[in-house]
Amino acid sequence: MTAPRATRADRRRATEARILDSARELFAERGFDRTTIRAVAAAADVDPALVMQYFGSKRELFTQSVQASPALLAGADADTLVDQLLTALGLKLGGLPDGALAMMRSMLTDPAAADQARARLGRQIDSIGAALPEADDPELRAALVVTTMVGVTIGHQLLGLDALRDAPADRIAALLRPAFKALTEPPR
Repeated sequence: MTAPRATRADRRRATEARILDSARELFAERGFDRTTIRAVAAAADVDPALVMQYFGSKRELFTQSVQASPALLAGADADTLVDQLLTALGLKLGGLPDGALAMMRSMLTDPAAADQARARLGRQIDSIGAALPEADDPELRAALVVTTMVGVTIGHQLLGLDALRDAPADRIAALLRPAFKALTEPPR
């Protein structure tokens, strides 16, 4: 028995996924400015015109390649919330998806990437803040947690700071746990 032939729509989805995977890798490695449509097309083994046909512009290709859904933290008690935050940080220290690395590399040099990062971090702050209904200044507390995680991630993943790179993720989590707990617990 022969396997069913892939439909045209299946082939299109596979090509689009291959282009997005190549774009994620290149944006992560080179950032927005140094990644070209031609380089993405070559990495995906397609014609540059096909990349433009699917995505319309380099900006749209970038936008689609870095999309990810924010963590759902609402409804968690303080201990569970801290555990979820530290687990997320541990995953980030283990290696970020290429789309996230692309965003981080580009957010300081490209205004549109900065807007996307700001929006994504804003959603994370909102999600964490919503999980802190009894806390004073829940948005500020959430922003401090998120920016701490971003700073640690940048130091580890992009800057390769020795102290962070050489420390096991569980040691970093143990040291951050009291700070995150203080930021997420209701005041006594």
